[in-house]
Amino acid sequence: MSGFSPDWLALREPADHAARNPQVLAAVGAAFASRQSLTVIDLGCGAGSNLRGTYSVLPARQYWTLVDFDPALLNVARERLTAWADEAEALGEELVLRKGDKSLTVDFRKADLNTDLEWVLGWQPDLVTAAALFDLTSVRWLERFVASLVSQRLPLYTALTYDGRESWEPAHPADAKMLAAFNHHQHSDKGFGPAAGPEATETLAQAFRKSGSAVTVGESPWVLDAGSAALTRELTAGIAAAVAETGHVDVETIASWLAARAKASSGRIGHLDLWARPV
Repeated sequence: MSGFSPDWLALREPADHAARNPQVLAAVGAAFASRQSLTVIDLGCGAGSNLRGTYSVLPARQYWTLVDFDPALLNVARERLTAWADEAEALGEELVLRKGDKSLTVDFRKADLNTDLEWVLGWQPDLVTAAALFDLTSVRWLERFVASLVSQRLPLYTALTYDGRESWEPAHPADAKMLAAFNHHQHSDKGFGPAAGPEATETLAQAFRKSGSAVTVGESPWVLDAGSAALTRELTAGIAAAVAETGHVDVETIASWLAARAKASSGRIGHLDLWARPV
């Protein structure tokens, strides 16, 4: 799976960080509060936003392995983390960062999460994490993923999985039809088979609970306003393009909806965060 624009990832990062569920994030931090160091694998890392959104609640010394299928995004992640850190030093393939009172050593690995999943999880981190990933994967893949985590007693923290909910002000007559068509598109194959889409978090939660793991789920919606105009514009253009691919909504209705969304005063896009750990 690849093809996500670095520009899109940069545009959404502030909304992603603002949306994270604080209770779920705090629970992750509390689980490792007694530790001096921690190893983390970040799946589908993109440009490194998840590290930047998570590091502050984790121990003073952190060892991250960022995994993505797209080598160009791994290079962007390296560049953006270097610029973000208070101090940065390249040591071979690793990047050693200082941010506030945290020391982070970051490695970058190209891997295909279809064929290489068990190999990646076999690195035995203390924590597995991901953001805005699992709605793109299939139910079968998610069940395989949870089984592998459970067998190795690995905890998972995942943020910003799309949950199928969306609302806008002012409303438009086509809102419900557009949302239904978009959610239908979300089930199309994104590289892992038919995608779980908005049901991904519930699929993960059920699989973990069946295994006896403890699970915490919290809402993490994007809340869009006048200051989010650029993000709203790109988001709604993407929604309109996806809906057009389904053929479920006529071109005129899509155009009318898109024009209305350009003038939206506010919007709310639903996501869910999940923290699952062995007991």
